[in-house]
Amino acid sequence: MSLKVGVLGSTRGTSLQGILDAIAAGTLDAEIALVLSDKPSAPILERAAKYGVRGLFLSPAGLKREAYDDQVSEALHKAGVELVLLIGYMRIVSARFVEVWRGRLLNVHPSLLPAFGGLMNEKVHEAVLAACVSETGCTIHQVTEEVDGGPIVLQKRCAVLPGDTAEILKNRVQALEQSAFVEVLQGWRV
Repeated sequence: MSLKVGVLGSTRGTSLQGILDAIAAGTLDAEIALVLSDKPSAPILERAAKYGVRGLFLSPAGLKREAYDDQVSEALHKAGVELVLLIGYMRIVSARFVEVWRGRLLNVHPSLLPAFGGLMNEKVHEAVLAACVSETGCTIHQVTEEVDGGPIVLQKRCAVLPGDTAEILKNRVQALEQSAFVEVLQGWRV
C-alpha cells in the first residue's frame, strides 16, 4: 500500500517535482493525496494539477494561526494523509498542528541546519554567500515547535563556487532538495 503524502506549499514547489517524477517512474511507492496552499495562485497548485494531483487553496484571511491550521489538518485527514511535507510553505505552523502531526511532519530547509536557520528562500542563499562558506546544501527535518530546530532526517551538500549568485545557489540547492525528499520517502515507514 502506497504512502499517502500531503504537501503544504506557498511557492513554486520545485522540490515537489522530484517526488512527482519518482512516483511517475515507479521508483517511489507513494501517492500525493493532496497539495494544499495558502496562496490562491501558488504555482505549486498548477504543478500538482499537471500530474492529476488534487490541489486545494484554503484562505487564511481573518483566521488566527490555530484556526487556520485546524482547517488544514481537517483537509489532510479527509484526504487520508499519513505524512505531511512542507515545501516552500511560508507560514509558521501552530503548536497544535505540530502536535497533531508529530513525527509525520517534515520540512525542507535550503541550508545545512543549524546554519542559517530561521531564514527563508533567497535570504538563506544571500546569507550563505555573505558568510563565505565553502559548502551549503539542504536539510530535511522533522517539524517541532522550534522553527528549523527539529531533528535532522537527512542533509545533502554541495559546493559554493566562485561567481555564485543567490539565484545560482538556490537552483543548485533545489536540485538537492528534490533528491533528498525522494530518498527520505523511499525509506519512510508509517
